[in-house]
Amino acid sequence: MEFSIKSGSPEKQRTGCVVVGVFEGRKLSASAQAIDKASKGFLTEVLRRGDHEGKAGTSLLLHCLTGLPSDRVLLVGLGKERELGESGYRKAVDTAIKALRTTGATEATFFLTEVALRKRDVAFRIEQAVLGIMEGLYRFDRMKSKPPEAKRALRKVVLSVPRRSDIAPGEAAVRRAQAIAEGVHLARDLGNLPANVCTPAYLAEQAHEIAGKHGLHCEVLEQKYLEKLGMGAFLAVARGSRQPPKLIVLEHRGAKKKDAPPVVLVGKGVTFDTGGISLKPAPEMDEMKFDMCGAASVLGTMKAAALMKLPLNVVGIVPATENMPGGNAVKPGDIVTTMSGKTVEILNTDAEGRLILCDALTYAERYKPAAVVDIATLTGAMVIALGHVATGLFANADSLARELVHAGEASWDRAWHLPLWDDYQEALKSNFADIPNIGSRAGGAVTAACFLERFTKAYPWAHLDIAGTAWKSGHDKGATGRPVALLANFLAKRAA
Repeated sequence: MEFSIKSGSPEKQRTGCVVVGVFEGRKLSASAQAIDKASKGFLTEVLRRGDHEGKAGTSLLLHCLTGLPSDRVLLVGLGKERELGESGYRKAVDTAIKALRTTGATEATFFLTEVALRKRDVAFRIEQAVLGIMEGLYRFDRMKSKPPEAKRALRKVVLSVPRRSDIAPGEAAVRRAQAIAEGVHLARDLGNLPANVCTPAYLAEQAHEIAGKHGLHCEVLEQKYLEKLGMGAFLAVARGSRQPPKLIVLEHRGAKKKDAPPVVLVGKGVTFDTGGISLKPAPEMDEMKFDMCGAASVLGTMKAAALMKLPLNVVGIVPATENMPGGNAVKPGDIVTTMSGKTVEILNTDAEGRLILCDALTYAERYKPAAVVDIATLTGAMVIALGHVATGLFANADSLARELVHAGEASWDRAWHLPLWDDYQEALKSNFADIPNIGSRAGGAVTAACFLERFTKAYPWAHLDIAGTAWKSGHDKGATGRPVALLANFLAKRAA
C-alpha cells in the first residue's frame, strides 16, 4: 500500500474515488461542500431525497459526477458533529475502507483527515487513518486451498491535509503508522495461524527471520538450558506437550550508548492452551490458539521498533510452550521451584500463563532494565471487568503506568489502570509452598497480577492483561494485533 500526503481541493482530484464526510442531519463537511458546489448542488439534492442521512457507520457511493475529474465520490456518515471523537473518526475510516473494497478503485483520496477532532492534531488523524485503512484491508486466507477472488486491490491512498504546513508532520505520521501497521499485521498473522502450525519452534523461527531482516539480535534458549537456569515453573507447564519449550530473546540495540538500560517486553507465548489437567470446556476451545497473542504483540512491536529505527535499547522475551494434558503433565497440587527460588503450589493447571511469565520476568533481571512490561492473555476475569474495549493495566510504579495510559490514549489503543494494593496479596496463601498459582475467584485479574508482582521487585514493571482485546469472536473472529500500537507509541516516547 502506498500512502502520500497532499493539500488540495477535493473537486479537482483526478482519482478513483474521493472520500468525504457528512454529518448527521444531512450537513456536508467542508470538503463535501466544495464537491457540492462543483457539481452544482448534486450532493445537496442526494441528501434532500433521503439517500444519505450522515449517520455513523453508513456510506453512499456516487459515480461520475458532472464537473468532477474523480471517477467516484464516497459519502461517509460522521454522526453528530458535536459528538465526533476518536472512536467516531476511526469508525468513519473503517466504513470508508469497507465501501472501497467493494469497488474497482485502485486509488483514493481521503478528505476525512481534514475533519477536526477536539484536542487532536493532524498527525493523529493521519496515523489513525493509515492504521484503520491497513486494518480494513487485512486478510488472512493463507490456509485456504483457494483464497476468495477479490476485486482489483486498492493500491494507493492520498491523505489530504488542510494546509501545506501540515504536509511534513503528515508524512512523518505516515512513516510511523506504516511501521506500526507492519507490526500489527505480523501480530495478527501469528495469532490467526492454527496451533499445529504456530508452535513454539515456529515462533522461534519467526523471531530469527525478524532479526535477519531488520538487524536485530536473536537467541533461542532450549529446554536443557532452561533446566540449567532453574525455570521450574515454565518447564512444568511444558511437561504435558510433545512440543519442546523455547525461550525466545530478541534485541533491538538502537541507543547511542550500547550499554544503556533497555526496556524489556515479555510476552506470554502459550501456542495452545487446553488448560492442562484442569481441562477447559470444549466450546470455543479453538480460540485458545490466541493464547500466544502476548508473544505475537512482542514480536510485532520489535519489528515496528526496528522499522522506526528507535534510538532505544529494547529486549523482547517470549516464553513459548503448549499447555497440554498427558501422562507427564503437571497436576493440581504439584509444587515447583521457580528460577527466583520461590516455590509455587499449582492449584489449577489452567492458570499457566503466570507460571511461564514469572520465570521470564526473573530472567529479565539480567538486563538491568529501565522498565519491564509483560503482555498476556492472562485472565477471563479481565474480560468480565473491562470487556473488549480496554486492556487491563497493573504496575508497581505509578509513573510507568501513566506512561502506558498516555501511550494508549495517543495511539487510541487504550488501557485502564487497575489497583495492585497489598490488600489483594492476602488472597495468595499456601499451606505447602511460598505461593499458590491462584487465589479466590473474586478479583481474579488483580490476584493474577499480584502473583506476577512477586517476581518484579528488581525493576519498574507493568502488566498488560489483553484477554479481552487480543482477539475477536463471532463473525469477525481473529486476532486484533493489540496492543502493538500502544507499545510502539510507548517506546517512541521513551526514545524521544
